[in-house]
Amino acid sequence: MTITPTQRLLCVTWEKLPDNFLLPDDPVDNLHQPLLATALSESLGLANFITPVMLIGTNFGLCVNVEGKTVVKAPDWFYIPQVFPISTNQNRRSYTPRLEGDIPAIVMEFISESDGGEYSLTPYYPFGKWYFYEQILQVPIYVIFYPLTGVLEVRELQDKRYQLRECDAQGRYFISSMNLALGVWQGSRMNLTGYWLRWWNQDNQILPWPEELVAIERQRAEIERLRADRLAARLRELGITDQE
Repeated sequence: MTITPTQRLLCVTWEKLPDNFLLPDDPVDNLHQPLLATALSESLGLANFITPVMLIGTNFGLCVNVEGKTVVKAPDWFYIPQVFPISTNQNRRSYTPRLEGDIPAIVMEFISESDGGEYSLTPYYPFGKWYFYEQILQVPIYVIFYPLTGVLEVRELQDKRYQLRECDAQGRYFISSMNLALGVWQGSRMNLTGYWLRWWNQDNQILPWPEELVAIERQRAEIERLRADRLAARLRELGITDQE
């Protein structure tokens, strides 16, 4: 699907969020959404992908000043390669691209039961999400995921327009800024069976979740124990014991 936004010249300034600005606190209407976001970040952490200069978050406000008005959108998940450091006694309330670091390299929206404006190209305040990511922030990769059906749409910014990308033979999308592939995996986690977004490295190996890594380590330990038992049994057959 190709969507053409209305062309407008906007005055965009990269300003810090005012201290008295009330951030939206909309409730999540799908319990799967926060689990999806957490799973994406956890596997990156275990793979030692995340560094102190990065910013990875969920439902965290990306803000900018457009024509004198503060605009804030909170993607379900986002990745920013490099941000400027802040004081140790400070907490980020929001993030202003350019002023505080890079433009987000990727933003994701998970489709819920109610319309969240993921396809909205409204070119007027408070602006549609699609328009905000494409025309104002100019985020290189925009991902829209349907958890209920497993449909994954990955769009890349080309000539200031989002173009739908085609997946590879495995149904995945290589994200060059992360050097990882994004795809859909079906299974169970946290007592929830359904479709999940997962990362794969360049060796076509899936980045494991914590519980999967524990299972891998247990399996490896069991293999080592069996190998040691077989070796001990073979030595006994040869009449070799530890006492000798």
